[in-house]
Amino acid sequence: MEERKIRVAITHGDTNGIGYELVYRAFSAPEMLELCTPIVYGSPKIAAYYRKALNAEAAFSIIGSLDDVRDGRVNLLTCFDDEVKVEMGHPTPESAEAGRKALVRALADLQDGLFDGLVLAPFSSNREVLNQGLLVLMNETLRIAIATKSSSLKDVAAEVTKEHLLAQTSALHGMLKRDLRISNPRVALLSLNPGGDGPEEAEVIAPAISELVAGGKQVFGPYAADDFFGTGKYEAFDAVLAMYHDQGVAPFKALSAEENVCYVAGLPVPVAMTGIGPSYEQVGKGTADENSLRHAIYSVIDAARNRANYDAPLVNPLPKLYHEKRDESEKVRFSIPKKRENREPAAEKADGQQPHTEPEKKA
Repeated sequence: MEERKIRVAITHGDTNGIGYELVYRAFSAPEMLELCTPIVYGSPKIAAYYRKALNAEAAFSIIGSLDDVRDGRVNLLTCFDDEVKVEMGHPTPESAEAGRKALVRALADLQDGLFDGLVLAPFSSNREVLNQGLLVLMNETLRIAIATKSSSLKDVAAEVTKEHLLAQTSALHGMLKRDLRISNPRVALLSLNPGGDGPEEAEVIAPAISELVAGGKQVFGPYAADDFFGTGKYEAFDAVLAMYHDQGVAPFKALSAEENVCYVAGLPVPVAMTGIGPSYEQVGKGTADENSLRHAIYSVIDAARNRANYDAPLVNPLPKLYHEKRDESEKVRFSIPKKRENREPAAEKADGQQPHTEPEKKA
């Protein structure tokens, strides 16, 4: 990462939802611009409409490309300039299409590495991003990832394969090490069936855990979800991999306080979503909580810094400072050298003389 402020891209979400309201309110605090340089992917016309409707004091600097981004201001990247009717609080096909255009442009720039982190404002289609990554619900004390993306419970068992669990657990493990800087993460896998004693546990989940452990990862389970959360076992782990949506989301919402973030692991840059939806019923009423957007921004800022620090030593690794023989054991390598003999005898040997010794005393 270059020596500049972290650049955080923010999509405007469904344009009839609370997206622009959250952005205006979140960046009304001057310290936010000290932490990062925001780039809102949206529409100047819609932004101007909300600024007037909300009587917002914050202002955007409209830019045509990312080359024009400036620190110390909220940059608005024009994703489209079409006339879009704004109907605050009422979802329409036009508002959804406006949200989709911003999302598509941001995801294209994400693949090109044109910013350091991405935050998705509330939008019903944001889950499309999960096709490219792993959803992790998290806050300061709890992290639960969802292994499958299927919306139908009847399809979950088919998605829970050994190969899929290996990939998802490895993505979660890598995110914990690289984005959160947890040096040796402990990950728990939940069972698919109640009680944790079905065929999927014996034939799929347990073998996947064994292979991950053999590869050096701290992975445990499978645990029955009711006992795992009901008895507080989750507190012993850095993250949990749930097999399907409700198995992870329900306990997360029941056990978690505020400041929740939906993080997406396994993507080229840190990506996070707000923990709330478009909330059409709150638009324009001043009741929407901008802290959901703030915490999503904080999470990608922290992750971007952590990634940079994690990756820096790996760019130019130091060479070995010694040549290790194949048959040299740890005991030999770290053994204490023998003490040298007395200097005087050694010098005499060098002159070809016999060292002086005391005669033996006779009895």
